[in-house]
Amino acid sequence: MDKSLELVFKNQAGKNARISVKDPKEDLTTQEVEALMNSIIEKNVFETTGGDLVEIVGARLIQKEVVDLIIS
Repeated sequence: MDKSLELVFKNQAGKNARISVKDPKEDLTTQEVEALMNSIIEKNVFETTGGDLVEIVGARLIQKEVVDLIIS
């Protein structure tokens, strides 16, 4: 099963910007995610077309399961 952590920020233009992290660690806590997101904002790590990331909107773990029905 594929897992990813999606981090959602608001940028200077007021638009949402998403960062996806593939295969996050299993025992990830809300506090760790929030600390990471605050660090990304403080250090101005990423640039978006709408400007710097300025606010945390949310975060979510996404699990995707793919089932092959026919394999050739």
